[in-house]
Amino acid sequence: MYGRGSQMGFGPQATPQIIKSLLIANGVVFILQLVAPAVTYLGTVAPAEVWLGFQFWRPFTYMWLHSPGSIFHILFNMFALWMFGSPLALFWGEQRFLRYYLVCGVGAGVLIATVPWLAVLAGLMGTNNPELYLPTLGASGAVMGVVLAYTFTWPDRTIMLIFPPMPIKSIWLIPVILVIEFTSGPSNVSHVGHLGGLFVGWIYLIREGRTPGAPTLDSLKHKWKRYRMRQKIRALHQEDRRSRDRHDDDDRPRYH
Repeated sequence: MYGRGSQMGFGPQATPQIIKSLLIANGVVFILQLVAPAVTYLGTVAPAEVWLGFQFWRPFTYMWLHSPGSIFHILFNMFALWMFGSPLALFWGEQRFLRYYLVCGVGAGVLIATVPWLAVLAGLMGTNNPELYLPTLGASGAVMGVVLAYTFTWPDRTIMLIFPPMPIKSIWLIPVILVIEFTSGPSNVSHVGHLGGLFVGWIYLIREGRTPGAPTLDSLKHKWKRYRMRQKIRALHQEDRRSRDRHDDDDRPRYH
């Protein structure tokens, strides 16, 4: 749910054609997965298959697949794409939105295939680790990038969460999602995929330079310096207040 001033509503005010096309494409592929299970096997992304098997199409194809054993996987991703992608595509234009969506999805796929190998190179795990052969699928990386762009574009828009049922400012949506994800216990969620979509989306928006709400490293450093300065000023005020209180105590008459 969203809020604009005193108005409240559910979902976007309109669904652009690019969102409809993405929803249909994901739905068609999901049906193909149910009819021909080999589609899932050939399309998922796994570090070993990409970099040892030279199957470089997988960081692209994985983002069109969803778990055939759970209808909620595709429903949740498509709901988020419709909810947050529709206003973004209307505001940006369809070509810009599609380009961003694909970059976030493919970029997250490349990171899913690459990050475990960085751990191997660092000596943190061996080449026989099952994580190198673990398949990942889903549009979550691309969708997380879309949600990020939405929150940067309309940071002050009020969103009513479903779980938990509470209103928050849009800019806090990603932190809430990550807290829930990382504190909900063991799951088959790809943290690298989610964080990868956010990271690639953030870098893309900064490089593109058309989203003023996207924080740069310089702006984050500036905000950190302002925060530290406010903390120092607050500490000085507190120390000055304590000093005045001690002075007032010393000036009070003593009674015996």
